[in-house]
Amino acid sequence: MVDRNAATLRRAVTSGIEINKVLRNTYLLLGMTLAFSAAMAGVSMALSLPYMGPIVTLVGFFGLLFLVHKTANSAWGLLSVFLFTGFLGLNLGPILTLYLSLANGPTLVTTALGTTALAFVGLSAYALITRKDFSFLSGFLVVGFFVLMGAVVLGLIFDLSAFSMAISCGFVLFASAAILWQTSAIIHGGETNYLLATVTLYVQIYNLFLSLLHIFGGLGDD
Repeated sequence: MVDRNAATLRRAVTSGIEINKVLRNTYLLLGMTLAFSAAMAGVSMALSLPYMGPIVTLVGFFGLLFLVHKTANSAWGLLSVFLFTGFLGLNLGPILTLYLSLANGPTLVTTALGTTALAFVGLSAYALITRKDFSFLSGFLVVGFFVLMGAVVLGLIFDLSAFSMAISCGFVLFASAAILWQTSAIIHGGETNYLLATVTLYVQIYNLFLSLLHIFGGLGDD
């Protein structure tokens, strides 16, 4: 009995150490990718690169995301992550240039960035402090993903500008739920690959920022 209890305790301690390692590596890499993405956005703005367009953006997004998942357990995984986040950073540059050209553009960008940071920190802290299991959100995320992707595809075919605010609000809800779900998966041992965890959180922060930027711009008639 004593040996069995000792073995159980050792497994619990080992599991806790591994979870903390994944969590630490995830947030460290997330900070690095956000900084790299911001630098690429700055390069894009400095060179006045044009917007790639929705089709190129979607192809590049899903193509590089596929590459990340294929190499997540190899030595090339880290490079794939930076290629993915760098691509999105380059694509972000023209969007920021457009918003910054508005009369209240700097305020819009700053407000969206600050709100995104507060939302991410708040949601992550809630999941970490309460230790609540948010795995029940997986069904909502699957349905939400297909609904939002369907809206994006329809937007390429039809004029959905009248529903653009609703779509952006949908992305905000989806990103917030995904942040809770991914953080919970890490602390409960459901996600052991920090590269995949980093990319998931990065994408949600990216979408959250763009969606809030669009919402604030719309509220300001911009």
